[in-house]
Amino acid sequence: MKLLLSCMLMLLVTAAVGQEIVQWRGPSRDGIYPDKNLLKKWPEAGPATDLEISGFGKGYSQPVVCKDIIYITGIKKDSMDVISAYDLSGKRLWDQAYGRAWVNSYPDTRCTPTIQDDKVYLISGMGEVYCLNAKNGEKLWTQDAQTQFKGEYGRWGISESVLLTDQAALYVTGGKETTVVAFDKITGKLLWKTRSVGGERAYVSSLLIERNGLKIVLAETANNLIGINSVDGEILWNFDLQPFEPGNMGKGINPNTPIYHDGDIFVTSGYDHIAVMVSLSEDGKSVTLKWKNEIMDTQIGGDVLVDGNIFGTNWVSNNKGQWVSVNWATGKTNWVKDWNTKGSIIAADGLLYCYEEKGGTIALVQPDSSDFKIISTFKFEGGEGPYWAHPAIYDGKLYLRHGNILRRYNIKGA
Repeated sequence: MKLLLSCMLMLLVTAAVGQEIVQWRGPSRDGIYPDKNLLKKWPEAGPATDLEISGFGKGYSQPVVCKDIIYITGIKKDSMDVISAYDLSGKRLWDQAYGRAWVNSYPDTRCTPTIQDDKVYLISGMGEVYCLNAKNGEKLWTQDAQTQFKGEYGRWGISESVLLTDQAALYVTGGKETTVVAFDKITGKLLWKTRSVGGERAYVSSLLIERNGLKIVLAETANNLIGINSVDGEILWNFDLQPFEPGNMGKGINPNTPIYHDGDIFVTSGYDHIAVMVSLSEDGKSVTLKWKNEIMDTQIGGDVLVDGNIFGTNWVSNNKGQWVSVNWATGKTNWVKDWNTKGSIIAADGLLYCYEEKGGTIALVQPDSSDFKIISTFKFEGGEGPYWAHPAIYDGKLYLRHGNILRRYNIKGA
């Protein structure tokens, strides 16, 4: 009996490990990293740097770490998107071109790898979906989804990281033929495609949520937030975002993965657009507007939900922004504070990590509904271009990227 229970436990553990996903903005795509016992204050010069890597190409994508391998994408080799793999000492293990990079406005690589069961999933800047062997970079399958399904580009191309469901790898096409397609994770065979809701794709990496047993994909286009049955591609509901985008500036430029919590969905974009909270019905098949907020219009840096409050930035102009906190339940603005300019934000072990996009200063911040309480700061030196790559935290280490330079900082506590 003991042996049987032991074997069952091992099977359960193995299954759980096998389903682990390493992806954009942390395990749940919400910017929250699970690491604990991290430094509560940094030395004046910043935490110790224990690794620097360069030469993987330019990009705004986020580094990820899985099974002691660092994966990062960049543009090089005649405008090709390339993924590179390094061990934890910084030794390059392999690299692999996985498709044509976006070649127009801001052409640097944007796709963050999604990794599960020793497979890496990627989308090139021109819309090719790839599955690679995570151990050696071998190509397992590919689909030229953009061409096949007549997808519609926006001005800045594709800024999407593959979303995985139980069976599928998802890609948002936009366009008149379909809106989202699902490929079998193992074979690359098309499993389903949605009907088209019209309009170009957005710049959003989709989110998988669950509502009373129903697994729903939250996807966005230039015009809509969409709820999709993850099993068969049925569009359950379609929420029009256009009424919350006054004026012509930035219209249709939706850049942030939604935040989901306890039946509610938060959506925001820059350019003086109005942030909205919508509530899911109990069966997950409809949504209603809960509140709106005219202050928090995060451009590209994402937001986090910590202790009942949303933390992020607003858009003043393309070169300027402020840091903002909004109450999750009511939509009331807690505060708006000036600090350098807007940027990206993640959270771990009860603290915020704010990485401003103009000068590369990163701040350790106490999440508080009364004020923007900075604990420590330091500046990333080197690299080129705007500081648009989101930070990441793995095994007590903070990973920061600027262009073609990646640094790792030891933020483990005593």
